[in-house]
Amino acid sequence: MESNAQINERNLIAQRADEDDNDIDLLQLWQTIWRRKWSIITLVLVVMMVAVLSVLSITPVYRAGATLLIEQQAAKVVSIEQVYGLEGTGNEYLQTQFEMLKSRALAERVVKQLNLTTHPEFDPRQQPEPLIDIAGLLANFNLNQVVPATLPEDLEEGVDPTEAQIFDEVTKEFMEHISVAPQGKSQLVRVEVEMEDARMATKAANALANGFIESQMEATMEMSMTATNWMNTRLTELRDTLKQAEDRLQAFREKENLVDVDGVATISAAELSQTGDRMIDARRQRAEAESMYRQVQASRGGGWEKLATIPAVLGDPLIQQFKANQAKAQAKVDELGKRYGARHPTMEAARTELAAASASLRGQVEQVVAGIERNYQLAMANENSLQASFNANKSQIQDISRKEFKLRELQREVDANRALYDTFMTRLKETTATADLESANARVVDKAVLPTEPVKPKKALIVAIAGMLALFAGVGLTLLLEMLNNTFKGTEEIENKLNLPVLGILPLIKNKERAEVAHLFTDNKERSFSESIRTIRTGVVLSGMEEPHKILVITSSIPGEGKSTVAANLAAALGQMEKVLLIDADMRRPTMAKNFGFPVGTPGLANLIAGTAKLDECVKHVDGIDMLSAGAVPPNPLELLSSPRFAKVVEFMRTKYDRIVIDSPPTQAVSDALVLATHANALLYVVKSESTAIPLVQKGVGQLLQNNAPVTGIILNQVDIKKAQKQGYSYGGYYDYYGYSSDAQKA
Repeated sequence: MESNAQINERNLIAQRADEDDNDIDLLQLWQTIWRRKWSIITLVLVVMMVAVLSVLSITPVYRAGATLLIEQQAAKVVSIEQVYGLEGTGNEYLQTQFEMLKSRALAERVVKQLNLTTHPEFDPRQQPEPLIDIAGLLANFNLNQVVPATLPEDLEEGVDPTEAQIFDEVTKEFMEHISVAPQGKSQLVRVEVEMEDARMATKAANALANGFIESQMEATMEMSMTATNWMNTRLTELRDTLKQAEDRLQAFREKENLVDVDGVATISAAELSQTGDRMIDARRQRAEAESMYRQVQASRGGGWEKLATIPAVLGDPLIQQFKANQAKAQAKVDELGKRYGARHPTMEAARTELAAASASLRGQVEQVVAGIERNYQLAMANENSLQASFNANKSQIQDISRKEFKLRELQREVDANRALYDTFMTRLKETTATADLESANARVVDKAVLPTEPVKPKKALIVAIAGMLALFAGVGLTLLLEMLNNTFKGTEEIENKLNLPVLGILPLIKNKERAEVAHLFTDNKERSFSESIRTIRTGVVLSGMEEPHKILVITSSIPGEGKSTVAANLAAALGQMEKVLLIDADMRRPTMAKNFGFPVGTPGLANLIAGTAKLDECVKHVDGIDMLSAGAVPPNPLELLSSPRFAKVVEFMRTKYDRIVIDSPPTQAVSDALVLATHANALLYVVKSESTAIPLVQKGVGQLLQNNAPVTGIILNQVDIKKAQKQGYSYGGYYDYYGYSSDAQKA
């Protein structure tokens, strides 16, 4: 029996394993994809083959393109463009030209020129019938009311479209085949047409380019004629306006007796200008002198030392020189004072020198201050004199200025009318001279050439994308199926998720009855199955070397996992070496009596516990081992298994047999397995491969471990070996390779 510490440690490890399951295991995902690699590759190949067949059935589309150079300013012979605004600059102009290339008017021009209304690709009357008639199907199901009532008249059944409707539909369809794209940051634009007919696509691209140039020239000619007519009308009006302005100017000259006022006005204006300039200079000089004068007046109370700090005084070169001499004398006194006494001859000489420097500085400061006061008085007098002269000159020319202003006003009116008249006359002559001049702002740089390779469909790209999508779909479907198939398929999954050893696996036995499978080890008809049972037997024996597992309990999560078959065959295998008793403790669904052909009413475990039959009557010897069937099905199996009498039966059998194998009910159906586990030395848990859900097994094993059941290991039952090997699962060390090979050779 395991100690409590060992069981608790196992529970903790199981909990950690559950937590690890929440993380994404990239290696496990890759293994899942690798196991299904051939299915994924097959799907990819099939989809790519279908894609190849599909693209081969698609009609190829060719693209032809012409390159235009659109100049921002047309080549001019004369500057007539200024009249009707053809001159364009900037990106807005180029963008406008690009949009004009996409216009419906240009598309209609090409449709008419190439007669595309009769072309099979555009003419709705020549369109092939659809593979599936949706309208007919809807009509058969009486669903016509679902069809919108706003369909075009030309699409209504039984109504032939008119020529105008056909032309409109063809134009719309042709516009969808046109693409206009500027070439980088240049003035080049690429006009392309995509059609199934390569030659017609080439013609259409060239027709678009030439049609754009012709439409530009036609628009230019039309605007030129419109401008000429308008200018003729406007020129007559301007001639009359000019004549009236000239008459008013001459009348004013005669009235005021004016011959030439320009000379007098010029002299007076020059004098006034000179006086004004001098007055401005005088005001500036007076302001500067006044500023310095006020600084002097404000500093007079502080003595000459304060006057020496005024900027106007301080800026004098002599003041700066005298201040420098005073500073040197002061520095000399300070330096000698550190070495000599106050009465030392050297000190007295230095102080005398300092006094002389200060006296010189004071005298110069007083001279500068006196000069500032004189300058201020002179500036004031000069300003007053110039102001009086300016006022006199100003009054003299006012009368002349009034006449001059009126005269110039009339002269300007005449000049403006004459200039406008001359401009219109010049433009009219230019317009008349260039009325038949063909000049466009665009030219064809590269004509469209016949394309040799289709642009649609991109067969290789479509097939590659289909293959990639199929690959992603296959991988996704594989991972989805793996997620939905939440069962145990390999021994590694069991060991990782349950943290329990796998004692062995049993292969799937097809086309056999349950009774035959119960005798399979004894009959030795399936070599691989027999070798697997021996492997499990070896694991059970070796795991109990120190303390033999005398009482084995075999259970599962739910019915139908093959626990009774495992119990019968394992008991038969142990019976070849030891004295073994097989007990059918699944009294709710007993199988031993039926599998081994016991007569109906044969007493068994239920009768023995209840005391209605003796041991000799209940125990049968079959295939080298003793068997104790379930007996009559009681109404209270759990109470019988929990009774002291059952415990006494187990203790008695322990002394009589080397090994006791108990077939227990499933853990998730009833609680009988928990009761039986209290009497066991080892418990074997049977899991059906690719059938029982992992959470169900985890729950069953967890319940047993929580009740201190001696869970020894797991037996993976009904494993489809061939299928598992194809999917990449490995069972090395758990499955007898030689036995399986022999069976495979027989097959």
